[in-house]
Amino acid sequence: MANFNQNSNRAEPKPLLQVKGLKTYFYTEDGVVQAINGVDFSIMPGEVMGLVGESGSGKSVTSLSIMRLLPASGKIVAGEIWFGGEDLTKLSEKRMLEIRGNEISMIFQQPTSCLNPVFRIGDQIAEAILAHSQVTKEEAMRQAIEMLRIVGIPDPEKRARAYPHEISGGQAQRVMIAMALATKPKLLIADEPTTALDVTIQAQILDLMRELRRETGTSILLITHDMGIIAEMCDKVAVMYAGQIVEYTDVYSLFDEPLHPYAEGLLAAIPVLGVVQEHLAVIPGSVPNLIDLPPGCKFASRCPYAKEICTQQEPRLVEAKPGHWARCFMRDPETAAQWAGVGKASWNFDASATSVERIPTAMTTA
Repeated sequence: MANFNQNSNRAEPKPLLQVKGLKTYFYTEDGVVQAINGVDFSIMPGEVMGLVGESGSGKSVTSLSIMRLLPASGKIVAGEIWFGGEDLTKLSEKRMLEIRGNEISMIFQQPTSCLNPVFRIGDQIAEAILAHSQVTKEEAMRQAIEMLRIVGIPDPEKRARAYPHEISGGQAQRVMIAMALATKPKLLIADEPTTALDVTIQAQILDLMRELRRETGTSILLITHDMGIIAEMCDKVAVMYAGQIVEYTDVYSLFDEPLHPYAEGLLAAIPVLGVVQEHLAVIPGSVPNLIDLPPGCKFASRCPYAKEICTQQEPRLVEAKPGHWARCFMRDPETAAQWAGVGKASWNFDASATSVERIPTAMTTA
């Protein structure tokens, strides 16, 4: 288990959220899906942390594990999730109901599917407020309308009386944000908050999240596959692959000098402004079967740097540079000598072309 604070010799603020050795499995007819396989990270008060990776990497399952909203086939089999001095994995469902939607809120990928089609929008937001505060129905509705105004819904009094099918996808996402923030949570989990939205609405949603963070100090766990959004929004980032964190650092270090080959490949695939590219780089292959994981490094079959050790032994997550962690034998002091003199991979990664400042805004639509 990685200790991301082990080198600190001075008193520092305590993390708002700390995940330690989390393992979440799904039990299916085909076998056990090892969706999360030993995840560690922490989020400080007021911090935005990105969780990035391709589909099937475990990002959404991580968020559902934190919220304790796994389907019946899913189970947290190991690890701890510390929030406010309590291990969420040990709490009763009654206590989780008090935390969920109050101290921790979540924006889901598909906002329209999360809104009840037979209830008016204002009533749904007011219900969330009533569930976690001692106010009258009239006051809850007043607060609901005010939240709609804060998130930029035009004519909020009228929209509060509308049904979900009567608003656009962008407005539905704003409604979900209003509902999530109505109880002033300490932590907001945003799972692909701009998926399926057009360019203009995506930019507005990201601007809204930045503004709300500044005004309320809410911490955000931002889950996405989009490196452009990571560059635009986050303080630090964890890169996930096959249920594990393979790189963990501040956002500038990731874009300036990625240490894990998977992160390197993700960045190489980004089109950048001012650079002529005949072909975009691609990472060959696909994520391994989580029911039948291969031995050794889970990325070895797709990695241009892989050696025999990579297919035989599991790499550990090591602090290769101060504050910069990577799960790779090439970065482990005990084995790094095997890669002495090895050049960059065939995807021709160029850090100068993919620094945070040069990621195109259009990438947030990917």
